[in-house]
Amino acid sequence: MKTCLVVDDSKVIRKVARHILETLDFTVNEACDGREALDACLACPPDVILLDWNMPVMSGMDFLRALRETPLPSKPKVVFCTTENGMAYIRAAIEAGADEYVMKPFDRDTLESKLSIVGVA
Repeated sequence: MKTCLVVDDSKVIRKVARHILETLDFTVNEACDGREALDACLACPPDVILLDWNMPVMSGMDFLRALRETPLPSKPKVVFCTTENGMAYIRAAIEAGADEYVMKPFDRDTLESKLSIVGVA
């Protein structure tokens, strides 16, 4: 079974994402900020990360940069999931190492499509 780490400071978003991902046969773990997510990835890297942009402690961009510098043998796929929709944000996310980008609010079909694009659906 594939694993997904949902990283978002919103408990509601984490719950919605968990529900959708579990219907897609993912094992889901959660983190409420980038620092917690980085610790989780170092302990047990997931197949894919659904990552919020704006979070306290460590932002999604700071987490992504830190993740890409870790010595993990295989890097998880990263799908940014945010309300930031400007092309500059999308470009910055991709340049920092994100594999795909999805806008909030998202539904099952949209998320499944993005996971398929990055090769984990």
